Amino acid sequence: MKKLITMSLLIALMGCSSVDSEFEGIEASSSLMPKGETYYDLTSLPMPQGVMVAAVYDFRDQTGQYKAIPSSNFSTAVPQSGTAFLAQALNDSSWFLPVEREGLQNLLTERKIVRAGLKGKANGLPQLNSAQILMEGGIVAYDTNVRTGGAGARYLGIGASGQYRVDTVTINLRAVDIRSGRLLSSVTTTKSVLSKEITAGVFKFLDAQDLLEAEAGFTANEPVSLCVAAAIESAVVHLIADGIWKGAWSLLDEKSGLQNSTLQKYWLEAHSEAKVSQRIRQTNT
Repeated sequence: MKKLITMSLLIALMGCSSVDSEFEGIEASSSLMPKGETYYDLTSLPMPQGVMVAAVYDFRDQTGQYKAIPSSNFSTAVPQSGTAFLAQALNDSSWFLPVEREGLQNLLTERKIVRAGLKGKANGLPQLNSAQILMEGGIVAYDTNVRTGGAGARYLGIGASGQYRVDTVTINLRAVDIRSGRLLSSVTTTKSVLSKEITAGVFKFLDAQDLLEAEAGFTANEPVSLCVAAAIESAVVHLIADGIWKGAWSLLDEKSGLQNSTLQKYWLEAHSEAKVSQRIRQTNT
């Protein structure tokens, strides 16, 4: 019985210490959004022959999906900030120069105010930049419980268990030529959203009237916003790689650019290794 009580106390202490450690730094000062592998892929691509001006009017959540009960009947399953994430990814790349279109009416209003103040003066406002490429698409799917599972064991009222769940978010991104309306490239990417739960506890009657109960555990849920941002960044890289493959846009230095490991990695996701090798050989010759 003493051993049982000691184990229970250890479980309780471990649970308290884990809670304390998880809450450490939560009240720390704000910081930049964490960057993942896809962001560094985006910024390590070879340089283009020329930067393209791109317009993003809207990049909506097209799933229409809401969080499951008991979270909320009215909170959406994915963030509604896809336009901001896409504009940020385009701006961080060395390939596109995004122009403001989501808040275009606000921009035009401010320009009217400035023109009113400059009335009668020689110098006016410069013309707004027109885009060469229109970025379309959105968050097209959010699938829950794509994979679930877990394991656990209990002996004499003492046990531990673990569970996990995998959701997926799917992004579609299209590049459209402003002059002709022709679809230059279209890619669809997915990103997993991981959740896990680990618990341990004891539930034991010491005698007819005394019950010993203790438990500890934690859950970890990957932020959906970070997953959406990563999927959009991956879509931008795939869009650039696909455009290079099809000849929609060109590299500044084609021979050295095709040796870029990031570009080759994304090509291999879309094409066979033989086709990628053949393409590189043809350029080198």
